[in-house]
Amino acid sequence: MKYFIIAGEASGDLHASHLMRELKRADGNAEFVFFGGDLMLHEGGTLLKHYREMAFMGLIPVLLNLGKIKKNFRIAEQKLLEFKPDVLILVDYPGFNLRMAEFAHLHGIKVFYYISPKIWAWKTKRVHKVKKFVDEMFTIFPFETAFYKKYNYPVRFVGNPTIDELFSRPNQQETFIEFLMRNNLTNKPIIALLAGSRRQEIKRILPVLAEVSLRFPEFQFVIGGAPSQHQSLYSEVLGKIPIPVVFGQTYELLQQSSAALVASGTATLETAYLQIPQVVCYRIEAGKLGTVVKDLIVKIPYFSLVNLIANREIVKELFQQYCTVDAVGNELKRILSDTDYREFMLKGYNEVISALGRPGCAERAANMMIELLRTK
Repeated sequence: MKYFIIAGEASGDLHASHLMRELKRADGNAEFVFFGGDLMLHEGGTLLKHYREMAFMGLIPVLLNLGKIKKNFRIAEQKLLEFKPDVLILVDYPGFNLRMAEFAHLHGIKVFYYISPKIWAWKTKRVHKVKKFVDEMFTIFPFETAFYKKYNYPVRFVGNPTIDELFSRPNQQETFIEFLMRNNLTNKPIIALLAGSRRQEIKRILPVLAEVSLRFPEFQFVIGGAPSQHQSLYSEVLGKIPIPVVFGQTYELLQQSSAALVASGTATLETAYLQIPQVVCYRIEAGKLGTVVKDLIVKIPYFSLVNLIANREIVKELFQQYCTVDAVGNELKRILSDTDYREFMLKGYNEVISALGRPGCAERAANMMIELLRTK
């Protein structure tokens, strides 16, 4: 069968590449045309546009690149009609992909969505476009089933790709000493700092976490470097505070840590899976006004995935004006010294990981997709 896939970010490239691998295993005649990245290209097929030419985040970047965005739409629409796929598979990236879903639907092309856009958090009205233009939605969080059920739209929960990545992660048997030696670290216990992946995110959050590190001289703080960033950014933000950065070793770093200070996102799940107590920290622009805006726009009670999945507070969330050196430092001290508090958190982690299901997310999704395409 013929598959046209659109992934507009690095994470989408990763998840789509795994899906492509499983589609090939189950369908020996699989053909791919796609918008994506190097990981998808490694699986074969024709890359039409790299996600680096598509990833415009925020109002100003979008406005400045409207011409490029419109050109990308024209290319996607033209190539979709030329390729005549059995299905258009969309991976997250809602602004672009929901428009493509509408275009494909109007031209009689079946539309599958793999990894739901976060319309359960904001821009909830997009659910009506999903209902109208997406034939099948394959979700990765259990709470998404309940969200879509409110709108009478059944979805297919396939598990979570993060579980797959963690289950097969490298260096699982590495010792603490081996990790220290490999990265030229001291023999102090480690606190991991995961300050996000985007440049502005790191510049807002890392200064607070760096100041916290000065209050815990008995520990060494180590930053898990974002793959999209360079050492120069961390050196610029840290100034005279000497904190080492390790790249491409986030799982290994967490595995050897006593605790972690984590920006909201998938990293909170990764930290939970590896059973590391954490403080979740996040800051946006606009100071206290940012909290007001969040409360008006965001439609969910928590912003960390761990708490969202559990539907209760398992980890402390420190957002905006509450994300201060004192608050983060006090919470870190608590998870390091209060055994009962740590055990409560770790017990909650087990509930969350259990709810996400077993490894095999991409395989389940691929098998479901092929069965649906063959039977309809």
